[in-house]
Amino acid sequence: MTTMDDRPPAPRSLIDELEGHLLIEATKAEGRAEAARFTHSLACLTDTQREDVEERFTDTYLALTRRSWERTARRGRELRAEYEARYRALRRRLCAMFLLNAAFALVTVVSVSRR
Repeated sequence: MTTMDDRPPAPRSLIDELEGHLLIEATKAEGRAEAARFTHSLACLTDTQREDVEERFTDTYLALTRRSWERTARRGRELRAEYEARYRALRRRLCAMFLLNAAFALVTVVSVSRR
């Protein structure tokens, strides 16, 4: 995988992509295991029906998990935006306080030196 300018992708992006694939595969395996557990309790199913139910269960499990991840990622972005806004506001207040104190100190020095 290379970019348009033929540079290899950054190692971090490769690691992130690999982690994503591994996470999806682990989730699929969890879904298949849960599907097998679920259909095991349904003795009335034929083998074909069991496979169909397991496939649908696994697909539904993966879709639900994906939606959960998307909600978590969206909430993470919202929290990041909130914290960044708070950080900027605090930084502005700190800078304003610093400038105010510096001006006060300058006025004090000037008034003391004039006496």
